[in-house]
Amino acid sequence: MKKIMTGTTLVAFAFSFFVQMPVNAQQGNVLDKVNLFIGTANDYGQVAPGATVPYSQIQVCPDSHPRQHPGYDYEVPVISGFSINRLSGVGGSGCGGNVSLMPDSTGQDVRLLKQTEQAVPGYYGVRLSNGVGFEATADRRMAVERFAFPDASQAVLLLNPRSAFDKLFAADFQQEAPTVGQGFVECANTCGRGHYHLHYRLYANSPFVLDTIADGRLRLSFKAAEPTASAAIPSTPNPMEVEVRIVVSTGLADELDRLPEEMVWQTDFQTLVERARKEWQHLLSTVEVEGGTAAQQTIFYTSLYRTFHSPFQVTDRFMRSYLGTDGQPHEATQGEYYSSWSLWDTYRTKFPLITLLDAARSTDIMQSLAQLYITGKKDWSTNYECVPTVRTEHAIATLLDAYRQGVSIPSLRDAYPGMAEEVRRLSLKSPDQCLEASGDCWALGQLAAELGMKDEAARWTERGEAIFDSIWPREFQHIDATYTKMRGNGLYQGTRWQYRWGAPMFLPRMIALVGKDRLAEQLQTFFREQLYNQGNEPDIHVPFLFGRLGMPQQTGAIVRSLATESVTHRYGGNDAYPTPFVGCAFVNQPRGYCPEMDEDDGAMSAWYVFASIGMYPLVVGEAVYELFPPLFDKVTLHLGADHQTTVVIRCEGKKTGPGDVANGPCRRVTWNGKRLRQYRISVRELKQGGELVFHYSK
Repeated sequence: MKKIMTGTTLVAFAFSFFVQMPVNAQQGNVLDKVNLFIGTANDYGQVAPGATVPYSQIQVCPDSHPRQHPGYDYEVPVISGFSINRLSGVGGSGCGGNVSLMPDSTGQDVRLLKQTEQAVPGYYGVRLSNGVGFEATADRRMAVERFAFPDASQAVLLLNPRSAFDKLFAADFQQEAPTVGQGFVECANTCGRGHYHLHYRLYANSPFVLDTIADGRLRLSFKAAEPTASAAIPSTPNPMEVEVRIVVSTGLADELDRLPEEMVWQTDFQTLVERARKEWQHLLSTVEVEGGTAAQQTIFYTSLYRTFHSPFQVTDRFMRSYLGTDGQPHEATQGEYYSSWSLWDTYRTKFPLITLLDAARSTDIMQSLAQLYITGKKDWSTNYECVPTVRTEHAIATLLDAYRQGVSIPSLRDAYPGMAEEVRRLSLKSPDQCLEASGDCWALGQLAAELGMKDEAARWTERGEAIFDSIWPREFQHIDATYTKMRGNGLYQGTRWQYRWGAPMFLPRMIALVGKDRLAEQLQTFFREQLYNQGNEPDIHVPFLFGRLGMPQQTGAIVRSLATESVTHRYGGNDAYPTPFVGCAFVNQPRGYCPEMDEDDGAMSAWYVFASIGMYPLVVGEAVYELFPPLFDKVTLHLGADHQTTVVIRCEGKKTGPGDVANGPCRRVTWNGKRLRQYRISVRELKQGGELVFHYSK
């Protein structure tokens, strides 16, 4: 990982002002283990190394030309500018890419000098081929960008108010004062579904002249003070620093009118960077790991970092309001409001992990998700989103899981009618839709039971079972030669082999149809024949099924192999590879994932975190973890709103060796000294604190 430049480097960097960030030993131990360039190259992750803070809609980063889905591609040095927002690894055309600034008079063939590029949590910096130095930081509503021009005569920023990764419907920018301009954009959300609305105000530390150039971009020209004449060096360049702060409003334009300009500038750049680092330090310190390799620790903390990128906190800072999915302003009376969801991917891993590790924000996040059922919700984006977003399927299971973990969700009962309406309209056109619908009905039945609605609970439970029974025996019970075909029989991005395990809440019904021993044998075949796809989400829970089929020792070895070893991958995101990809799906380098493997807004990152700490939420909604030996020798979780509850996860009697096979199987697992009959534990029990030990000796 590239480090922050030292003072000596600053001198060699010509005219630059990269900040030097003092950190204590603990900060270095955690934040220095984050490599923001993992997964940023080509189509091997689709993530970006931009400057951001937790749950912020701002992520300032260069956009490569040509670009990858998140705008940035590590392997493409030519850029189109620096934009302020993006989603992480969501595929499609990406989403965001707004308010692009290019520090150049022509904007042609401007390149990143890759040897100068650096990114750490809360900060991004680079020098450009035209001699300009750039660095950025952020808070939840503001992008802060600094440009170091070697000569004031070059102090020009090209603003593209129409920049966007997907379709743009409307945009405008007008200068309001010598140092201030205001604009808005309305863009298509991910995959062209729905709209998001963004209002912003641009503040500069120096007056600028605004004019339009031929390609529709706007030119902001700055003029520095006249240089002092020097007889000895008459041609000395007059360097100039330009700092731009872009404050965004989430759909409510009048919020910007209430923001005093002095508030925009009240905190200096370096303090903002240090504040961002402290926020990241606080979150990443919820988990301490010991053992493993340096690369594994780096992948782990980078994955943990990416888990907390979204959803975005979007409450109006003055009126405590937000733009609802009905297009109307609503008052956030019960905490902060969050938006930006990609639940089809993230409900399996990311949100259960946030609920476990970030108790302080979990109520607000889940309350915001419940509010969607009150203000209007579609499976994809609505036309009134306040930030870029993706999909909201399986929100019921997400809410159920959080509720059973003990998270307070004040609007849960009020949201129930909207949930029931959503389940009524679920599509049953393809086998995978049927499986997912059966799980949604199950989750609604379970939630109704939690709310004391017995008739509703019975109704939706029976509906889920009926849908499952109508599709699984016909499509998935009897294995044949068609099972290895991607998209066979109308399946979405998966094979029948991968989707047959897609409703784990109905595993007892699968056992009743096939037989426990036979189903376990088929599960072993699934991995032995390399039919599992780590590069996409439909089957990422399958390695954790073994415990419920009486073979819990199998899980640890398979998960360790998938997380740390080179294995054969037959499938990409949309089809089988022409030639199988042989390699590790998680590596500490820019090509950090399998080819075509989306990181999917934290879904894959959270999978790696769970795989590393030895627990996994197999059935989202049960609030129960399947247990297996962790990747690291010892893991310590600091839970609760104050992080004072401690859970220690460790192995005992495990010999030094390359993996669990060399050490023999884990023979038993204990929780606070008591043997667990099954390799699983409820999240509520775990949150009480204690010690989880995997015993290798008799």
